[in-house]
Amino acid sequence: MSLPIVRAAVALEQSDDLHLSRLLILLRAATKTRKGANPKTVEGIMKLAKLDFLLRYPNCLERVLKAQDTSIEQANVQEYERKNIETKMIRFRYGPWDERYRRWIGLLVARGLVITYLEGKTVHIGLTERGLEIATQFSLLEEFSDLESRSQLVISAVGKKTATVLKDFVYQVFPELLSMRWGEEIKL
Repeated sequence: MSLPIVRAAVALEQSDDLHLSRLLILLRAATKTRKGANPKTVEGIMKLAKLDFLLRYPNCLERVLKAQDTSIEQANVQEYERKNIETKMIRFRYGPWDERYRRWIGLLVARGLVITYLEGKTVHIGLTERGLEIATQFSLLEEFSDLESRSQLVISAVGKKTATVLKDFVYQVFPELLSMRWGEEIKL
């Protein structure tokens, strides 16, 4: 692999815009409601991180589908995606995590694309009308078609689970995460 390609991959991974776009598409899939209903939210940053883990690691999404006796073909994972995970997540106390989630959510709030509020000890994350419009525009672009379809698949597969149930399920499907040290990069 040439150095310019490596540099481009690193720059892309460090680009907030790429991650913000992906989170908008995921939040759109997770918070769809019928017209006139109160907007839904993702209940908890850790839940958002687990949903995003399955979106960023499509080979892991396949394992989740398999564990649920669902066809893995729906994930449409390409061969290069099986061998080439460019996104970095680490083993954290409550599951896969990227230390940038709070920053990304803050950026989305600052841009008026996401609202957050605290209910008890849980941070709720939801799209604003503007955020929904932009997420919908992204979802219609060919460049984001895989993210769009996989976001829908992630939500239909595990989106209704609570954060705690989802954490336990992730550890059941990926027991190797339990033997990793906290802070260790996940390479599945």
